[in-house]
Amino acid sequence: MTFYVENETQESFAFDEKQLAETVATAVLASEKCPYEASVNLLITDGEGIREYNRDYRDIDAETDVLSFPAVDYERPSDFSLVKKMPAAYLDQDTGELLLGDIILNADRVRLQAQEYGHSLVREYAFLLTHSLLHLLGYDHMNEAEEKEMFGRQEAVLEGLKITR
Repeated sequence: MTFYVENETQESFAFDEKQLAETVATAVLASEKCPYEASVNLLITDGEGIREYNRDYRDIDAETDVLSFPAVDYERPSDFSLVKKMPAAYLDQDTGELLLGDIILNADRVRLQAQEYGHSLVREYAFLLTHSLLHLLGYDHMNEAEEKEMFGRQEAVLEGLKITR
């Protein structure tokens, strides 16, 4: 698992952002039975930064906590058959890793939401990464059934890592 982390803010967390991201991603990929080593790009920004990205890439002029940009066009969540059919489109030519996509995380919201929900920064950071990684694997929560499945998977991963509220 390779997690490329860039922090464009002046702040950092009191934990190793890259190490926690890799731990969470490894757990998510294992839970989804991903048959590939994978790589993800993570950009940590602030409220204004994520608002700009949201406006520029999604035409939504609003701040949010995390954005996910999947690189694979899944027919069904965690269905890797398309990757197998078209490896040149989805695998890094040098490393053979599955290019999952990009995550943009709002550090301001990590801090605010941890405080609002009464849990640690580690929990909020891991929660948002788990959520976003599931989006990169094709999950969504546009209806009640999808939400129930995705949120159940999130909690199972976090409980497995013992990162609970």
